[in-house]
Amino acid sequence: MAATRAVWGASGTLRTRALAPALAFAAMDAPRRRDVTTPDGRTLAVLEYGAADGPVVVSHHGTPGSGAFFRTAMEGADARGLRLVAYDRPGYGGSTPRTGRSVADAAADVAAILDALGVERFATYGASGGGPHALACAALLPDRCAAVATLAGVGPTDAPDLDWLAGMGEGNHAEVAAAREGRERLVEYCRADAAGIASAGPEELAEALRPHLSAVDAGALTGELAAHVLGAFTRALEPGVEGWVDDDYAFLAPWGFDLASIRAPVLVWQGEEDLMVPPSHGRWLLAHLEGPEGGVFPGEGHLTLVHRSGDLLAWLGDRLA
Repeated sequence: MAATRAVWGASGTLRTRALAPALAFAAMDAPRRRDVTTPDGRTLAVLEYGAADGPVVVSHHGTPGSGAFFRTAMEGADARGLRLVAYDRPGYGGSTPRTGRSVADAAADVAAILDALGVERFATYGASGGGPHALACAALLPDRCAAVATLAGVGPTDAPDLDWLAGMGEGNHAEVAAAREGRERLVEYCRADAAGIASAGPEELAEALRPHLSAVDAGALTGELAAHVLGAFTRALEPGVEGWVDDDYAFLAPWGFDLASIRAPVLVWQGEEDLMVPPSHGRWLLAHLEGPEGGVFPGEGHLTLVHRSGDLLAWLGDRLA
């Protein structure tokens, strides 16, 4: 995987140029890419890794982000004989935009991917902005989803007993304020934020993301993790910021499904030192889901949970077995 550096072009797309490769997974096979066409004719860019005939675990990326696997997830898949599947949500990377989409719409897209792959049963997890999308799959595909996990995932904005912005960093407050001013203002905000982040190399990424990061996450965002985050970010925004904008509005609207309807086993992990998604969101999810496992980890942030990927995949794999 090579990190990339990017700037906004006149057309509103992100121009990238390759940096020196930041890391190599010499002992691992390369992830496999394919496009899946949905019943309504859209394209979803899909990434696969691991055993071609293994139990399937679907990953949902954060906001903004794209389908990608960090080394620890790939190692966990290899150890368990799992087949990892990720995809770019609509508007990100290689996936067709779908303006006005809801969180619930992710379930139909995942069903289309599973059908194209010839897969019936799966487990799923989502990190950060991917958490609600993973929960949507568990709620709306109950006969297919064997287990679901949310890592540093947000709770619903319309929950009366969750102060959604409390404890978030100043970057999130500014982003939500822009969204509430209207789509044009949010596009402007996201383009400016993206340009500042993408102009940094991996070694400068923590400073570029400073308004969103706790000290724990800033300290962790170096080396291979910084290269991975920057690579996923620049791929996500190559076509523009539409995916990011649509994610934000999906989070600020009703999600479109009932959390109480989830009957699959649920795992909730949150970090106590998280400014992107504060621990109050994890505590809310733990209190409102049916019999969840997990908890809020002292000393963990938003990004550091990636190093627990092996344990996460072991938990999901056990429930798929």
